[in-house]
Amino acid sequence: MIAESNPRLPWAVIVAGATAVAVYIIADPLSGAAAALVGGIAAMLVAISGHREVAVAPPAPPPDLIASPSVGAMLDAVAEPLLLLRSGRVVRANLAARTLLGEHIVGEDARVAVRHPAAAAALASQRDQTVELVGVGAQDARWQMRLAAAADGMRVVHLSDRSENAATERMRVDFVANASHELRTPLASILGYVETLDDEAGDDPAIRHRFLRIMMDEARRMQRLVEDLLSLSRIEAERYRLPDQPVALGELVDEVCAELKRSGAPRAADVSCIAVSGIPDIVGDRAQLSQMLHNLVGNAMKYGRPGTPVEVRLEPDAGGGARLSVVDQGDGIAPEHLPRLTERFYRVDAGRSRSLGGTGLGLAIVKHVVERHRGRLDISSRVGVGTTMAVTLPAAPAALSSPRNNDVTEGRA
Repeated sequence: MIAESNPRLPWAVIVAGATAVAVYIIADPLSGAAAALVGGIAAMLVAISGHREVAVAPPAPPPDLIASPSVGAMLDAVAEPLLLLRSGRVVRANLAARTLLGEHIVGEDARVAVRHPAAAAALASQRDQTVELVGVGAQDARWQMRLAAAADGMRVVHLSDRSENAATERMRVDFVANASHELRTPLASILGYVETLDDEAGDDPAIRHRFLRIMMDEARRMQRLVEDLLSLSRIEAERYRLPDQPVALGELVDEVCAELKRSGAPRAADVSCIAVSGIPDIVGDRAQLSQMLHNLVGNAMKYGRPGTPVEVRLEPDAGGGARLSVVDQGDGIAPEHLPRLTERFYRVDAGRSRSLGGTGLGLAIVKHVVERHRGRLDISSRVGVGTTMAVTLPAAPAALSSPRNNDVTEGRA
């Protein structure tokens, strides 16, 4: 309460004092003075009673920053899940956390909100720590949960998605295991035949010739595998470096078809190359695009039925780029295998693939080449009918494009 000044207060004091003096002079000194003094005091009280008082409200408590919309907006801007806890309960959760765990988690016990045994133990311990969680949000999802103390007795829970890292590590382990197996198999065959030739079997010219031919085939198989591994490594190393040279796909298709004709491969005569006019140049790495085309055509020749056509078609894409498709008439591929065809060493029929000389890396190389060129690979297949593999590549900018690819003829074989 703060007193406001009253102008009547000084005059009341003066009047009270003057009255006391006058009464003292004309009346009984003691009783009159006492009465005057009492009256003066009464007058002062009356004057004071007229004095106004102004009530001032107590200071407002500080705002709850945790509940403020600006703090909520900042938390929602964080891409990874964040939880703020007070007394073990969730008082704030950002958008990523609510998406992962549900909108209902605000106000819940944090152990119920996260619903994971390892998380519950960590939250109950009240210590700053990091915990690995598996299965939160999805069966194979992997998360790293960090707990840290904050101001005012609060705690922060941060969830970081580690699913991609785990998948990459799993792919690396699988790749090393598969590569070791693919190299060990022909190597074991070669060593076995060498040991046999070192014994009495080497004295028979017919047996020696047959064994040496098998050893040569296995050695070439190892050579193809090593070359594919090196190619895949180089392509991955250049993954983020965009090509910068214009490539005329029509000319490249001509070259690959001519190489196949000269190779004398059993099914080379089944390959036909068809293109239409007006194919735009693309920005690319000519050597990698040639390898991509060889792998696609070679795959169709291996798995298409003998005597059926393998069609290579080049045409403009609806988006202004170029579309290259390779069609075979083989046994086709079941739908459940299609998503995994571009994985390293994945084979629909492992025995048949090895007998045909496949390394299991051809389509993985195709996928990486397409990704480096910012294109798209589409695979469609019907069991008993055949398979179509189509690559769509963006056109080169006008400044790099050349008109030489506009006179491609149709129906060349």
